[in-house]
Amino acid sequence: MLQLRVLRTLESLVSREIFIGPALIDSGAAVNLIDGALVEELGIPTFLCVSSLRITAIDSQPIGEGYLRHQTELLDFQVGLFHHEQLAFYVTSSLVNPVILGFPWLRRHDPQISWRSGELVRWSPTCLKGCLRDPVPRPCRTSRVDRATPAAHGHLPHQYTDFMEVFSEERVACLPSHQVWDCAIDLLPNTSLPKGRIYPLSLLESKAMEEYIKTALAAGHIRPSTSPAAAGFFFVGKRDGGLRPCIDYRGLNAITVRYPYPLSLVPAALEQLRGSRVFTKLDLRSAYNLMRIREGDEWKTVFHTTSGHYEYCVMPFGLTNAQAVFQALINGVFQDLLGKGVIAYIDDILVYSTSMEEHVRMVREVLCRLQQHHLYVKLEKCEFHRPTVTFLGYVISRHGVEMDVVKVQAVTEWPAPTSVRELQHFLGFTNFYRRFIRNYSSVAGPLTSILRGKPKKLTWTDQARTAFQQLKNCFTTAPILRHPDPDLPFMVEVDASSSGLGAVLS
Repeated sequence: MLQLRVLRTLESLVSREIFIGPALIDSGAAVNLIDGALVEELGIPTFLCVSSLRITAIDSQPIGEGYLRHQTELLDFQVGLFHHEQLAFYVTSSLVNPVILGFPWLRRHDPQISWRSGELVRWSPTCLKGCLRDPVPRPCRTSRVDRATPAAHGHLPHQYTDFMEVFSEERVACLPSHQVWDCAIDLLPNTSLPKGRIYPLSLLESKAMEEYIKTALAAGHIRPSTSPAAAGFFFVGKRDGGLRPCIDYRGLNAITVRYPYPLSLVPAALEQLRGSRVFTKLDLRSAYNLMRIREGDEWKTVFHTTSGHYEYCVMPFGLTNAQAVFQALINGVFQDLLGKGVIAYIDDILVYSTSMEEHVRMVREVLCRLQQHHLYVKLEKCEFHRPTVTFLGYVISRHGVEMDVVKVQAVTEWPAPTSVRELQHFLGFTNFYRRFIRNYSSVAGPLTSILRGKPKKLTWTDQARTAFQQLKNCFTTAPILRHPDPDLPFMVEVDASSSGLGAVLS
């Protein structure tokens, strides 16, 4: 697609209308051409050529009146999302395509074209330095299907059908505008730029990579780059058998100044749920891609593949400050609602209420704010008006908070670790639920003691084996934790031994 924008000139003020349409690339055309009807429609200024040029088709038959007598002023036009330049066109008539880019344009830019697919694949090194610029955020036009899909209405309660835009998949594919909360990447002083390696990809992964690059370029989420930095690109498997693209940002993260914004303490937030009987869970769609990289920092996110060198215009996964930056945005959006009907942890949102009437009002307020801040939700992962929901590994109801049965099953089926790393994974997993297990430190003590001194080899004793099985059994008998009632008295339980001390409020 060719985007053609008329510029303001010194001689006259002309319309800034934009023409978007197909352009024919023709190596047999000796000049660049534009149809006279389009020139007249857009009010493009033209001038009379000093001498006319004869113009014929491949069969030597004249095109239009057979001569080119007029030329446009310099026009600012854009090919795709990134390629910008100024160019004057000869004006003719009777063109099948309104714009023809001829041999002079091809010689100047020397693009790589796939004649099999009919697509422009890659720009020349000259274009990388001079013609490729930031993409302009493209406006999204929401179709009727997108706004009122019958299947979507079937899942969405009728109280929220006027917020269908919030559940749009199309709008997520658009490039967002720069905002005050853009992701900044400040580098530590006197550090070297990371230069990651290119990861080998299988045939299936190579095809997935090409599709990802094509889609991300079309959305404006990435752009070609000449940055001296580099990070590797690879895939990890999804649960559904698909492939998830990943960038190895370990080198960049090592030299990035940390953003010290705290993440929400979910267990503490869950203590606000007393009396709640109705719950709604929302899951943001492509959350990180809804935030821009701070202007001027894009080159730091560069990654390289076998098909080229690219940098992100939106915040990718893997950056050390990504979670904190997005949490700061979410907290800003829901600042006055947090702890008063809303819990928000990165891209997961829980709305809780004591009555249905109050709940509908609160959910509408949340959806309204998401719409105002151009944040979008995965309708297929939402749960509305439920007496019980699973949220961030916890099962929540009016009775209290309990462990997710899926996680409990994972622990009970966990095989005995055979390495230090496997033991660390097990303890990290169980530690998440330690508040459900009385005397967790004592039960897990024989296991945690193995890791003291950072051993390289696992020493698996009978005592460790017994503790491992005992800890697994604790998960099958864990209680439901009731929502605390601040109107009732609390008891502080403390304990201390030669190995440690602790306290709990019960």
